[in-house]
Amino acid sequence: MLILALAVAGDMVLRYRDTRHELAAIDAAQGLLNADRRPQRPVSKERLDEEAKIIDAAVRQLSLPWAQMIEAVEAASTGEVTVLQLQPETQQRSLRLTAEAKTREAMLRYVRRLGETRVLSGVHLVNHHVQVEDPSRPIQFGVQATFRSNR
Repeated sequence: MLILALAVAGDMVLRYRDTRHELAAIDAAQGLLNADRRPQRPVSKERLDEEAKIIDAAVRQLSLPWAQMIEAVEAASTGEVTVLQLQPETQQRSLRLTAEAKTREAMLRYVRRLGETRVLSGVHLVNHHVQVEDPSRPIQFGVQATFRSNR
């Protein structure tokens, strides 16, 4: 009977040890799972509004007809005009362009050709001045236009 009692006690000790190891493993796994789940902090309305504005600006930027705009600028170009800078204004759906022409007539032809494109409307000369420090005296000029609506 004593041997039987010792055998049962030994079996109970082994089961107890196995159960403790299993519980330790479960606790460790639970800790790993909970480590990934940090408590979420509430986001302020100001922060949400700021992020919404950033997203809106990105959508406006992406919705501009970039390829058509560049094609229109290139199609209007000739060897007499060099585009120096393009500045799209996404909120106003407008474009400011800085260029340089060899002659006054080349500048005016370029502005007229830009106005004839399907992408830009309201094309007008904003400023111009002769580059007197350059021996060939090119004319640097600025143009502003509005993107036509696709609707």
